[in-house]
Amino acid sequence: MVAWHPSETEEAAGRELSNLELLAWRAMVVGTGRLVSKLDEQLQAEASLSLADYEILSYLSEAPGWHLRMTELAEGVVISRSGLTRRVDGLVRRELVKRYACESDRRGTYAQLTDAGFSVLKAAVPAHRAGVRRYFLDLLPDTSLPTMADAMVSLASSLGMWPVGAAAFR
Repeated sequence: MVAWHPSETEEAAGRELSNLELLAWRAMVVGTGRLVSKLDEQLQAEASLSLADYEILSYLSEAPGWHLRMTELAEGVVISRSGLTRRVDGLVRRELVKRYACESDRRGTYAQLTDAGFSVLKAAVPAHRAGVRRYFLDLLPDTSLPTMADAMVSLASSLGMWPVGAAAFR
């Protein structure tokens, strides 16, 4: 039997995580998963809207003219193109979003928030804000919020996932 020996690059990339690193990783995965589930449950119960649909409507509401190309929308709400297509199909059926072809490039498709979609979003905002406070902000010490915000922005930016226009929140 031949023993396997990792190269220096493999060793550096695959070195064991410290207890603190492993704790941070697992807490982020579990905490984020549970937070998203809680917010989704609350929005479904109080506003008849999933968290994913809320994020799509919200992102469209922040775009000029309330519309974006589907590819831009998928990047902004961090969802696969096929997943976004399914979600937008549901929003189109509910007449909360309309879809139309790009005039300059027939391969491109836009999603546009409708007045009805804006009304549904506006009605859901209080439930969303209450959930974000209850399940996230109120559970953090005030002093940790700036550090957490910086860490998450750094992570998202490094991974190329920081939404266009998000700098306005800083």
